[in-house]
Amino acid sequence: MGSSFGRYFQVTTFGESHGAAVGVVIDGIPAGIPVDLARIQQELNRRKPGVSRFVSPRGESDEVEILSGVSHGKALGSPIALLVRNRDVQSADYAEIRELFRPGHADYTYFKKYGAPPQPGGGRASGRETVGRVAAGAVAKALLESHGITIQAYTVAIGGIHAARVDRDFAEKDPLRCADPDVSARMAELIDQARSDGDSVGGVVELTVDGVPAGLGDPVFHKLDAALAWAMISIGAVKGVEFGAGFQLAAMRGSQSNDQISSQGFLSNNAGGILGGISTGQQILMRLAVKPTSSISKPQATIDIHGADRTIEVKGRHDPCLCPRICPVAEAMAALALADALLERKATSIP
Repeated sequence: MGSSFGRYFQVTTFGESHGAAVGVVIDGIPAGIPVDLARIQQELNRRKPGVSRFVSPRGESDEVEILSGVSHGKALGSPIALLVRNRDVQSADYAEIRELFRPGHADYTYFKKYGAPPQPGGGRASGRETVGRVAAGAVAKALLESHGITIQAYTVAIGGIHAARVDRDFAEKDPLRCADPDVSARMAELIDQARSDGDSVGGVVELTVDGVPAGLGDPVFHKLDAALAWAMISIGAVKGVEFGAGFQLAAMRGSQSNDQISSQGFLSNNAGGILGGISTGQQILMRLAVKPTSSISKPQATIDIHGADRTIEVKGRHDPCLCPRICPVAEAMAALALADALLERKATSIP
């Protein structure tokens, strides 16, 4: 099972949604890099459930513990293990559907591959697994920020409602992480309506990376945009990724899409800050298509593990929209991919 990510800054997450704990082991971080427990906790608080009506009401404190690899607030150079214990597991919510495949979830495919029946809360395929990613991402962010690199993700669309402008400060304070103060209330109404209908809604998350120097990335199979796309599509609900102008490039001519260059720098950024798999020094810009939450209470057609036709209504505690909590996960995955690229350049460049 592919639970590891990265070549030079490698992370391995562990744990299941309704298990004793979730967490991550980080290997490859240089000795001396700051590892701030409060900073890790702050990032985890940004993705934890129960913070607003727009996310799952599961009552987890997500309090992180450092088990190894850190002394006096700095990395020792050995593997760092971070643990978050599951405190509010309610497996009884899944008792009535324990042999049913939930539409939109990984229950069916995990059963076909591993032979395991559906796990409470989704087991390893649950969004709960991203706790380890966010914890590791906090450490990666510290490494990147020492090189002047910063990352932010925010919501630019929910359902058919799109942000017309981006106010980053507002986005971080808004419960939906909506970037446009003028449409946040409409997005909230749409989510409330979907939830009252026993349904869910999807959206689009935009992510920007500032301060990336030119020259990060390894061409051909380990392009920087390929690594970032892999990082993002590994997030369970993300079904599409684009860079810069993205799919709009398909309707342009080369004279429109090419980022022309002057002595002062690039004149546009349709490529999203990456050319030939290597960073240009411009802002890296990505957008992620986030599907509606799969767990909904509306009756749906499915089958059980014996192949019989059944009807399922998923109970329990679920997010009516995943965009607010995907933002910190997307930031973490971008940080991991970029930290890996940064360490790769140091390891392979000529002294």
